[in-house]
Amino acid sequence: MSWANPEWLWCLLIVPILIGLSVWRAYTNRHPSLTFSDTSGFADIPRGWRTYGVWLAPLLQWIAIALIVLAIARPQNKNTTVERNAEGIDIVLALDISTSMRAEDLKPNRFEAARDVATDFIDKRVSDRIGLVVFARKSFTVVPPTLDYDLLKRLLNNVEMGIIEDGTAIGMGIATAVNRLKESQAKSKVIILLTDGQNNSGKIDPVTAADLALSYNIKIYTIGAGTKGTAPYPVQDPIFGKRYQNVKVEIDEEMLTQIADMSGGTYFRATDTEQLQEIYDRIDELERTKVDELIYTDYEDLYARFLLPAILLLVLSIISERVLFRTNLE
Repeated sequence: MSWANPEWLWCLLIVPILIGLSVWRAYTNRHPSLTFSDTSGFADIPRGWRTYGVWLAPLLQWIAIALIVLAIARPQNKNTTVERNAEGIDIVLALDISTSMRAEDLKPNRFEAARDVATDFIDKRVSDRIGLVVFARKSFTVVPPTLDYDLLKRLLNNVEMGIIEDGTAIGMGIATAVNRLKESQAKSKVIILLTDGQNNSGKIDPVTAADLALSYNIKIYTIGAGTKGTAPYPVQDPIFGKRYQNVKVEIDEEMLTQIADMSGGTYFRATDTEQLQEIYDRIDELERTKVDELIYTDYEDLYARFLLPAILLLVLSIISERVLFRTNLE
């Protein structure tokens, strides 16, 4: 409940003032009707309900005044309806799951870092359909663009390296993502491709796939994941167990930049996990769905709930004062 004229609520302070004045007058301006030389004989006479009934009229009047003040302050019920209109974006995450993604220059490794950051990205979206494509030597769709984010995150967490023959078919990853977006009627269609290497597999080269994306007005953001120079890569030694060897980081940045520029996107380089998170945050800001809000507010006045009881109490106070507990006799 809200108040249309809340400044009137200050008038409620009048009520305790009136109560105080009435009590003060009652005990300072008493004029006895009869005078007795000795009143000790009346001390044990029990007081009847009429003795206290004289206060009923003032009590009803004080309550009535308080209710009238509340009614003037105009209590209201406010019912607010928000109508949201959003033109969603269709997004496909294309994730490299080749074995080179086991390198630990990103923590805990490139693959798990990419998966965790992608999950955070999904959590920030509201009305966009998001799909998932993975690629190594071949590519396939894990989830077509969907609004079921729980399903998407569950299947993303189930993806593991090694489920596809090893290799890096960047062109095939883009082509599969394009195939999922080409029929979309969304106002914006986006591919976010993450890889840590060079295209060395697949029947479609990345530039041709990017040209295909351009023909369907699909924007591509490319991310190169990996430090500069060499990165620690875990290997299983049959004698000494797990050990690390430094492997050269070879990301075809020129090709990834060309792909992004062709489609109107941007190329990013993530040399650590924090930088990868910042890149996804930047893409999230660039590809933010515009949400139009229309707010409708309906007010229901409730003053009658206070005014009518106040009138009734005033009538009862008059009856009490003039009929039930008359204080002067003519």
